[in-house]
Amino acid sequence: MVGVVTEIPDLLARRAAEQSRIRMILNSMRAEEEAMIKGGEEAVAWVKKELCIGCDQCTIVCDDDAIELYDTPMASPIMDVDVNRKAKILRDECTGCKLCALGCPTDAIIMIDR
Repeated sequence: MVGVVTEIPDLLARRAAEQSRIRMILNSMRAEEEAMIKGGEEAVAWVKKELCIGCDQCTIVCDDDAIELYDTPMASPIMDVDVNRKAKILRDECTGCKLCALGCPTDAIIMIDR
């Protein structure tokens, strides 16, 4: 029996279909996780400092000006970085809208009971 070689266009089409299927599954899982994040007046954001990379995404999405970045010494003696920033939540200004938790690329921000 002679094997049939799959043509490049067929491989690309199968790859695109598989990528689409995986993306749909991951988006569905992410939507379920987002729905489970508590929010509202009874919740406030909290930053897990060890996960925060100081990327500034949370301050961009926060409409309440409830997040500020501060400089802190680098935790690793191996890396020499001039500025190492971390996010800090201002509890009184935080309305519990969850935008920062949803926008954080490292999941460093969680919502906790006020």
